Amino acid sequence: MNRLDSTFQRLKAEDRKGLIAFLMAGDPDLGASEDHFRTVVENGADVLELGIPFSDPTADGPTIQAAGKRALDAGMTIEKGLELVRRLRRDIETPIVLFGYSNPYFAYGYDNFCKHAVEAGADGVLVVDIPAEEADEFTPSCHAHGLHFVPLIAPTTPPDRAARILGHSNGFVYYIMVTGVTGARARVSHNVREHVDRLRECTPLPIGVGFGVSSGEQAREVAEGADAVVVGSALVEAATQGTLAELTRELRAGLDAGRSVGGG
Repeated sequence: MNRLDSTFQRLKAEDRKGLIAFLMAGDPDLGASEDHFRTVVENGADVLELGIPFSDPTADGPTIQAAGKRALDAGMTIEKGLELVRRLRRDIETPIVLFGYSNPYFAYGYDNFCKHAVEAGADGVLVVDIPAEEADEFTPSCHAHGLHFVPLIAPTTPPDRAARILGHSNGFVYYIMVTGVTGARARVSHNVREHVDRLRECTPLPIGVGFGVSSGEQAREVAEGADAVVVGSALVEAATQGTLAELTRELRAGLDAGRSVGGG
């Protein structure tokens, strides 16, 4: 069974919310990046999103853009990203989703990428900029090699289009709770649960909510109607400040506190 499926099944059985942690592979270098991923696992992350840097990102805010530039300047490539997965897989069973843009995967070759990603130990891929109309170029290779294709759904996505997107997908759904780019925000959207409830009518997949979560309290609030919370920019910034373990523990505590009051 794919690690994503077994992890979400376990979380549901335990009545717990998942913490999906994004960090940029190779930021600020390969060794430090490996340490950062290990830190979030040790402090409560249930799923890792391993960012593959791209020189022309469209969905990333300033914090993740800067992380991607640092990684590229340090020589990060898809091959080194897969090496990082292999290094983590020596002793970590946490699911790993490769988060990136289509151009590097296209240049690498979609089928080669999916094959090598699974061989390295990856469980899923999330591609920011492949529209539903072009997903058939990529998803057959994902399915053939057992790599889950994780969809992105925005607040502005109409139900009929969401259904088409979800038809290509597995693993979990990444629901973007704001319009705009990634980045920590002082407040989170207050209609997340309404959107998530509507999305559940289209899919049985677990739903993770992200874009903007930066504290344990926000994680607790956002997770009330979702299965997991995705945190990226705040963790990337914490890694640069030396507070990554502390923030991860705070996020985990916020999610666990939400469970104790019946959220979800």
